[in-house]
Amino acid sequence: MIELEGVPELIDPVMVAAFEGWNDAGDAASTAVAHLDREWKGEVFAALDAEDYYDFQVNRPTVFLDNGVRKITWPTTRLSVVRVGGEKPRDLVLVRGIEPSMRWRSFCNEILAFAHELGVEMVVILGALLGDTPHTRPVPVSGVTSDPDLARTMDLEETRYEGPTGIVGILQEACTHAGVPAVSLWAAVPHYVSQPPNPKATLALLNRLEDLIGLRIPLGELPEDARAWQVGVDQLAAEDSEVAEYVQTLEEARDTAELPEASGEAIAREFERYLRRREPGSGPGGGPGVAMEGGDTPFLRETGSGRTRPPKPEQPGPEAVPGAEAAEGAGEPEDPDASAASEGSADGSPDTAPDAGTDGDAGTDRDAHTDRDARTDADTDTDGDTDGGSGK
Repeated sequence: MIELEGVPELIDPVMVAAFEGWNDAGDAASTAVAHLDREWKGEVFAALDAEDYYDFQVNRPTVFLDNGVRKITWPTTRLSVVRVGGEKPRDLVLVRGIEPSMRWRSFCNEILAFAHELGVEMVVILGALLGDTPHTRPVPVSGVTSDPDLARTMDLEETRYEGPTGIVGILQEACTHAGVPAVSLWAAVPHYVSQPPNPKATLALLNRLEDLIGLRIPLGELPEDARAWQVGVDQLAAEDSEVAEYVQTLEEARDTAELPEASGEAIAREFERYLRRREPGSGPGGGPGVAMEGGDTPFLRETGSGRTRPPKPEQPGPEAVPGAEAAEGAGEPEDPDASAASEGSADGSPDTAPDAGTDGDAGTDRDAHTDRDARTDADTDTDGDTDGGSGK
């Protein structure tokens, strides 16, 4: 039986989890949960027994000095709780660890036991995969679920993936079978610059999480880090003509495939996010986060600070395989984008699109005298009717 001493009753708790390893391209997902823990000053209240789930020859423990005393950090999964203040406070249960080496079903059952004891209402699992996406465009983030009702009510995709999976897929299915609503958010990381860190992908995951659970997440230096990362990759790509040409090809395919998405819900989400950040006190979860009382074990964070210059891009290789796990859940960043672009040009759709210059009242059969009259009316009429009729 799980005993959660020191953890008070939670308010509308949501569990947010991420695991290092196969489902964490560029460390984007695990860094996102670490960011939430750091910004809201979470304290660890539980840790899974490392010997039950990890092969220490694969994930080795580390030794460090604490005031001259040597200590060991074991690879494991830790849970912390933070309360997000504001007009409508709510709690987050943060789960951050490493993909286990063994006993995955027991691992998921133990996490679900914590979720049950804490009254968690929904589980959100963050992941990142490698894909054919250009670093110069917004990072595609897709939300997928195995629950058809949840897919309809929260505007998510119902996953239909078949093939090898990681702990993200296993935990999501375990939640579904246990009757716990579960969502996976997947960020697509460019496979030609897959080395961590990738602050742009981390930022995209946090923005999507913010939209999903209706919280205002403090971003700190992430936006600036994301811009610096992109500038650094731009410079490296410019030094290699083959990489630059490849990036341009990805850009063209992406722009063609996503042209219809430049309106509607995408614009509405950006506008809502802007309003939340403009008025910190409005909306659910607005305001600073307050750490809750937990255990006395500090959350172990990486001590490295400062930016890491992105390494020189590499050509696609076998390491891009993890992108297959949620291809349909991450905007399918593989070849389908490119094929969609070629199909769009092959079927003649650009030639049949309405032309602003020939649309409306301005027909193509006007003679020169009529055109001069129209231009004269446009100069004297300030109500804009003539301009609208000429297709300008």
